[in-house]
Amino acid sequence: MRHKESQLQIQCVRWFRFAHHDLYDVLFAVPNGGARHRVEASIMRSEGVISGVSDILLLHANCAFHGLCIEMKTEGSYYHQTDSQKRWQSSVEAQGYKYIVCDNIDSFMKEVDNYLNN
Repeated sequence: MRHKESQLQIQCVRWFRFAHHDLYDVLFAVPNGGARHRVEASIMRSEGVISGVSDILLLHANCAFHGLCIEMKTEGSYYHQTDSQKRWQSSVEAQGYKYIVCDNIDSFMKEVDNYLNN
């Protein structure tokens, strides 16, 4: 994850844990990105790591969805989803999960609050 994206994600998680402290344990990051040594990457794939998984998962159902998958993006060359992220999005949406892409804390807060109030 790029530094700007990391900083945005930190802000979003801090806000969530303050605003929705009762759901602290069901929102978490998926440390899927980053460069790995070949051996470590092989072990992680064997353990079940797949590319494209969203940055944050909220495992809390509402009346319409099983959970919320959140992909963080910031401006720059990495702003668009990769092909593996698009495939993963299609897969989880087909299973009844909501998938969103957030590029700032305001959109994150709005999307999460809308999801939780649905």
